[in-house]
Amino acid sequence: MFTGIVEETGIVERLELRGSSGRIRIRASKVLEETRIGDSIAVNGICLTVTDLSENSFEADVMAETVRRSSLGSLGNQDRVNLERAMRADSRFGGHIVTGHIDGCGVIRSMKREENAIWVRISAGDNLLRGIVEKGSIAIDGISLTVAEVDENGFAVSVIPHTGEETTLLDRKAGDPVNLETDILGKYVEKLLFSGAAHSGTDPEQESAGGGNLTLEFLQENGF
Repeated sequence: MFTGIVEETGIVERLELRGSSGRIRIRASKVLEETRIGDSIAVNGICLTVTDLSENSFEADVMAETVRRSSLGSLGNQDRVNLERAMRADSRFGGHIVTGHIDGCGVIRSMKREENAIWVRISAGDNLLRGIVEKGSIAIDGISLTVAEVDENGFAVSVIPHTGEETTLLDRKAGDPVNLETDILGKYVEKLLFSGAAHSGTDPEQESAGGGNLTLEFLQENGF
């Protein structure tokens, strides 16, 4: 598990894909501290397992599902990437729950300055937008951010100077893809609602939209 608080940006030294899978090598420093082979590092929000270590870089295998779901396949040598080690049990929880499992890609629509912040607008499909709510949490390329606005075509976040300086987000431009991971808590709630609709014999879409048979008894039966 991760928090979406980027520890440093690394540099892609090599990405080798054969078909839709392969290996990636990334130059880094901070995230290598106390890291061992088999540990997890989030690369632009993608949870990858360290398979090789050197003094100033690490390697990881990349599977086809990762390439299908994320923008990793579009990376080139010398590109900067956001890096975060898996969360320690005794560390501060500064962001939100991030699994490192990308739901899909959005596309940068625009960037606009408002005083000391930058508004970043991102297009996203309905399958992603259903899990994105105003003032909720979203991980964009592994960065924990608060959703400022949502519309029928996408959403927007407001990026403070520190986040802009410590991550790659403001390196992006209109048309660039970004990895998105929606809030895991929302996914579980949706699953329970749909599951309840299925057991009650009602239409899941109507159940989800209207609240349906969500009762105190249902919540108690499901551990709430």
